Amino acid sequence: MDNIEKKLEDFFRKYEARFNESLVGTIDIEETANSFTDCFIGANPFGVLCGKNDDKFRDVITQGYEFYKSIGTKSMIIDSVKVSSLDEYHSMAKVHWRSFYNKKDGREELIEFDVIYFVQMIDEKPKIFAYITGDEQGILREKGLIS
Repeated sequence: MDNIEKKLEDFFRKYEARFNESLVGTIDIEETANSFTDCFIGANPFGVLCGKNDDKFRDVITQGYEFYKSIGTKSMIIDSVKVSSLDEYHSMAKVHWRSFYNKKDGREELIEFDVIYFVQMIDEKPKIFAYITGDEQGILREKGLIS
């Protein structure tokens, strides 16, 4: 594993840990926000979002963590991180996530999905400047976690 791959693996493992800590009450909004560039792009099957890393984004982070707790999310585990270096400053990381939920009927649900992240190295520190997701809301609806 080269230096960039190692840094990105560590970066996403810390991202994973912060997410899981948020599910038990410890939310590190600043570190989560610091994982992103000043402006960033999110894409899913329904369009593209242009985000700004500001106070509103920090509110969205908190709301997002609260949403995941409210639907019974137990944990989000990274299964793999596959890194493709684009140049000496930019990389693409395909992260395979396994998410575990407690359904209202007491059963456990597992959902696996990929997120593709585009990361820029700024002063030797990775920052997400874009990400691509699937139809998360559709899958959560299909699995009965939201209506």
